[in-house]
Amino acid sequence: MNATSDTYELVVGLEVHMQLLTHSKAYCADPNQYGELPNTLVSPVSLGHPGTLPMLNRQSVKFAVMLGHACHMEVHKYTHFARKNYFYADLPKGYQITQDKTPICTGGYLMIRDEKGEEKRIGLTRAHLEEDAGKSLHDQDPFDTLVDLNRAGVPLIELVSEPDIRTPKEAYNYLTEVRKLVRYLGICDGNMEEGSLRCDANVSVRRRGETRLNTRCEIKNMNSIRNVQRAIEFEFQRQVECMEKGEAIVQETRGFDAPSGTTFPMRTKELAHDYRYFPEPDLQPVRLSDADIAEARALMPALPSALYARYVNALGLSAYDATMLTNEKETARWYEQLIRHTDNYKAACNWLIGPVKAWLNENAVELDAFSATPEQVAGIIALVDAGKVSASTAAEKILPVLASGDGTTAEAVAAALNLVQDADTDEIVQAAREVIAAWPDKAEAYRNGNKGLLGLFMGEFMKKTRGKANPKTASKIIQDILDKP
Repeated sequence: MNATSDTYELVVGLEVHMQLLTHSKAYCADPNQYGELPNTLVSPVSLGHPGTLPMLNRQSVKFAVMLGHACHMEVHKYTHFARKNYFYADLPKGYQITQDKTPICTGGYLMIRDEKGEEKRIGLTRAHLEEDAGKSLHDQDPFDTLVDLNRAGVPLIELVSEPDIRTPKEAYNYLTEVRKLVRYLGICDGNMEEGSLRCDANVSVRRRGETRLNTRCEIKNMNSIRNVQRAIEFEFQRQVECMEKGEAIVQETRGFDAPSGTTFPMRTKELAHDYRYFPEPDLQPVRLSDADIAEARALMPALPSALYARYVNALGLSAYDATMLTNEKETARWYEQLIRHTDNYKAACNWLIGPVKAWLNENAVELDAFSATPEQVAGIIALVDAGKVSASTAAEKILPVLASGDGTTAEAVAAALNLVQDADTDEIVQAAREVIAAWPDKAEAYRNGNKGLLGLFMGEFMKKTRGKANPKTASKIIQDILDKP
């Protein structure tokens, strides 16, 4: 966005479709899996053969209730399904089973960070259950479009926001929060590259100060959160240029071309009556009891917002540390296990997002496959806190041994590698005196004001003691000796 943002305001609402991590499809027993051979996860039901009947996947309803509670939405106890009629090659039944008049969840909000890093509430309109269509493949054959129906019938939740998003960056942050949330809940893996999380952006522009909503365009075919941001950036400029020229904005569906960063028209936007919604005759309405809702809520883990607040307010961590720990579910889970074995919460955070993460990156290992246990890393923290080893020595020599998965302890590794620092002050003083005596001219220069020479003495001292003396203790003793005439 550029100077035109001073005159025009961007208005965005996002529709996020999330594939649910159920074992089977939404209305039949076909396996719900990604990456199988095309058209192998199908049956007469998902192919829409005459005489077949759907059966609702109960787990998808539980997931919808969990998402509703996580987003402060009202969960409705009575809902029914509808048929949304349209004709595409990848929709074998000729209609989609969805929810129209009675979405399972309405209202609510999601908190994000705006351009200034301040909290902003994005209102939510609804969340409803539906099924996915198949997938059209346009790049597999030079002449024809191929269709893979493995995805047809996969359960979805569509989460629709209010038009409260005002910048492309806010859209980016909103999608990031949605992906983080569904991963914490364990209801969707959030992989946009695989299509399990997809987003349509409804974009319009108005002059600043106006309150009415102008004609919007819906942008599809965005396979990453960054591309959603890029598409909105382009569409804002395109619509502003149309308004500056006095041209009407056409309500239409547009695609996004990632290489050029531009949007292009696909078709005129359908209206609700074009889909000829009517109640699904083959599925009974859903009636949820208080026990059903309580059962779904009991499955919910601690959510990132609650963990963030606890880390900052109760554990005394910085906002940055809390953000780093809660960005990924596995990181937060590992940290929770780690602080069961140590009450040095800051050191636990530093080790997890520092040396542990660095080792994982260097060795291309995911945190959930890390062989060192939280208890072992807590043992490293205890050694460092006790002054028995330095943090750098622990990271370079002890952590890699623990990461090999041999089940030993940090203290045992330190002893085996002869890394335990000498805590005998008399020996440290004697070694410090010998180092200083070996460099009389440098000692004199230090006393005359060249304090930078302390590094020289520390280096020589660590060589002499082979790193087995506590650096902080040694530094203080060397300074005390040097400061005496």
